[in-house]
Amino acid sequence: MTYDDIREQAAAAAKELLDVARLKKGDIFVIGCSSSEIKGKHIGKDSDINAAKAVYDGIYPLLKERGIYLAAQCCEHLNRAIITEEAALLPGTEICNVVPQMHAGGSFAMTVYQNAEHPVAVEHIKAAAGMDIGDTLIGMHLRDVAVPVRISVKEIGHAHVVCARTRPKFIGGKRAVYDDVLSGGDIPRPEVDNK
Repeated sequence: MTYDDIREQAAAAAKELLDVARLKKGDIFVIGCSSSEIKGKHIGKDSDINAAKAVYDGIYPLLKERGIYLAAQCCEHLNRAIITEEAALLPGTEICNVVPQMHAGGSFAMTVYQNAEHPVAVEHIKAAAGMDIGDTLIGMHLRDVAVPVRISVKEIGHAHVVCARTRPKFIGGKRAVYDDVLSGGDIPRPEVDNK
């Protein structure tokens, strides 16, 4: 497994997810990435900055061309904080003072921090979609209704890949009518009953 292979796998996985997720300019795409798992090692035990950079190089250009912000989930030593661009934050979002390192944040968060124009760390975001590379548990950083997305890329290197998009909550019960564009087109549009 070469770093070029890792970059190509990451790009292919991200492209598939982006094709399904229907993200808009300004949305946030969160990635949790264990470079150790990519190498076939135990999460957090064999970080590899070059593997992290290969994932970044595969995914970031796809996000940038669509105007989507990248958010990197740090490892558990930083309580899975998020590194992203300051411009991605909602007004009033409280930032934290931390700079991710190899063994306190992880190599992918470090890579994102080093390549961002105005990097910030925050404890919480609500991303519109995300990719979990190596079972890093990104769910806490997705919007409330996450929908699994099955893609053909099952691994990046040796790391298991899980993807999700989000959709707005359905409310209103059986009389409600929903917008299938907002839901991602995954539910049938009911007939309107004006009784």
